Amino acid sequence: MSATTQPSTDDAPSKEARLTEYLREKAADGEMYFKSKFIADEVGLSPKEIGALMVKLTDAAEDLEIEKWSYTSATTWRVEPA
Repeated sequence: MSATTQPSTDDAPSKEARLTEYLREKAADGEMYFKSKFIADEVGLSPKEIGALMVKLTDAAEDLEIEKWSYTSATTWRVEPA
C-alpha cells in the first residue's frame, strides 16, 4: 500500500536534475545571471529549494561553473558552461 501513497519518481526527474537541465540550457550560449525567485516558476521549485540546490550543484555539476555572485535582497548566481 505504501507504493500507491508515494509519488512515483521513475518518470519525473528529480528536483536537482530539473534545475541542472534548466541551467545547462540557459547557459549553453555563455554565462547567465539570475536570482532564484525569478526562475522558480520555470523550474517548478521554490526560491528556497533553488538556493539549497545551487549550493549543492556548485560542487556536483562538473559541466557547469556556478558562482555565488552577489547579494542584494537575494543571492544572484552566475552560471556558465565549464
